[in-house]
Amino acid sequence: MQLSPLTLRLLERRGVNDPLEIERFVAPDYERDTFDPFLILNMERAVERILRAFREGEKVVIYGDYDCDGIPGSVILHDAFRKIGMANFFNYIPHRHHEGYGLNAGAIAAFAKEGVGLIITVDCGITDVEEVRMAQELGIDVIVTDHHLVGAALPPAYAIVNSKQEGDTYPDPMLCGAGVAFKLTQALLRRVKGCDIPEGWEKWLLDMAGLSTIADMVPLQKENRALAYFGLKVLRKSPRPGLQALLREATVDQRYLTEEDIGFTIGPRINAASRMDVPMRAFELLATRDPAVAGARATHLSALNMERKSEVARMVKEAKRLLASRELHEVIVIGNTRWRVGVAGIVANQLAEAYDRPAFVWGREGEGVIKGSCRSDGRVNVVELMHATRDGIFLNRGGHEFSGGFSVDSDAIHFLESALVEAHATISKKEKIDRSTQIDAALALEEVNDDTFAAIDLLAPFGVGNPKPLFLLSAVTIRSSARFGKSREHLRITLEDGKGNSASSIGFFMGDEQFSDVALEAKARIDLVAHLERSYYRGKVELRLRIVRIAPPGSLSVA
Repeated sequence: MQLSPLTLRLLERRGVNDPLEIERFVAPDYERDTFDPFLILNMERAVERILRAFREGEKVVIYGDYDCDGIPGSVILHDAFRKIGMANFFNYIPHRHHEGYGLNAGAIAAFAKEGVGLIITVDCGITDVEEVRMAQELGIDVIVTDHHLVGAALPPAYAIVNSKQEGDTYPDPMLCGAGVAFKLTQALLRRVKGCDIPEGWEKWLLDMAGLSTIADMVPLQKENRALAYFGLKVLRKSPRPGLQALLREATVDQRYLTEEDIGFTIGPRINAASRMDVPMRAFELLATRDPAVAGARATHLSALNMERKSEVARMVKEAKRLLASRELHEVIVIGNTRWRVGVAGIVANQLAEAYDRPAFVWGREGEGVIKGSCRSDGRVNVVELMHATRDGIFLNRGGHEFSGGFSVDSDAIHFLESALVEAHATISKKEKIDRSTQIDAALALEEVNDDTFAAIDLLAPFGVGNPKPLFLLSAVTIRSSARFGKSREHLRITLEDGKGNSASSIGFFMGDEQFSDVALEAKARIDLVAHLERSYYRGKVELRLRIVRIAPPGSLSVA
């Protein structure tokens, strides 16, 4: 394959230099780039137990997390079990506020009364030692499929399928929860007998695996790149009525679906179900074959998402007002017993970005303990931070490097910030990378064209580990600029270079305070840092620049 100098430069910037690596990156191959599922530790044992349940007609529960990883992962197993003819199973998604994250004792006790013989977790369970022990004591085997970090002790499950556990040598330990469920499905279909399933049928499930791989922000490298790449291809053709209805509600053309549509349109609506209502509504949307149910669920989730946005805006505004009257420490801890726990993570993310430090945001629902979410500033591992905090503070804690969840009792909340600040001083920190300064290449206005976009698009889909390329357009002239949106929070600038070349650029949620050192008026010259993208909004195809940063002319350069 003959690649353009721009494509080669972008690959080099991402550390992809070897010819074989380059081929794998720009031309993914499903068979070559996905690994044997039986390389995952305990996969054989897990499959054998599921097939025994199938043969003996045991009642099985697929127990999935309530987010846009656990829910699509649960849909994968649901569809696979239906395909092989397993009749005696049901899906269970715990209520975020009433039951909390992971396995819970109340649900397990209810399963035992219903005669359940096997629980299969999706995207949860790896730290639920006591809950798994309870299930085993009640005569229920548990297969844990998860991708979260392993705790101090493993749960006493029948089988644990998680490549982050000690002794696992799977080539890609960074799969998301739905990715692990997809590998379990691959393995199951290889072993099941007597089922007339077309070879390669599981590829239709890549829509859910790809959706979660992108939404859960795992590194889009190795097998994850293949799952995201082919997942997007399947998503663009997916016959799921719920997915199609959701995209219609959001005015997204399914044929041109991108990773950004997942991050900003599909993912938030799936997550809105658990944040604002009942997570099973999102599962029903993705799993249903009934167009009427699909339409109703899509409308409902879109309304919940709008409610979620309003709630987040209110909480962020209140948090900033409170923080303005407080001395800021190395870690922010803020909350209110009236705040909705389900959106605490989104609020924490906005505060971490605004104040450039880790943020822990909490709330309380009903008479339960205080729960919250935390986000990193990009320098610290929040799970490490929580585990470095002195004993007696957290009831529960866990998550990923840059995001996590926690619970504390009503007394400990008063000491949480000071304890985290103490712990913050003891742990290692990374150097924070400012993506707006990581410019990949210079671009002239005349190069804002379809050929350049095609050279960039070979690297898609973009995400963690493969950031969307950033370009510098130096000393370009503003032909016109305008604000738009309900609160005039968005910006559109038309650029020209005096040689007859022009280009449109757009920036979302960009306040005037971000451009205090430049004049955004006709004839003014600026340095612009932007992505190059193709928009299909409302059926109109537009090649445009997505603004990331604006600076005085001549002030920026490519490293």
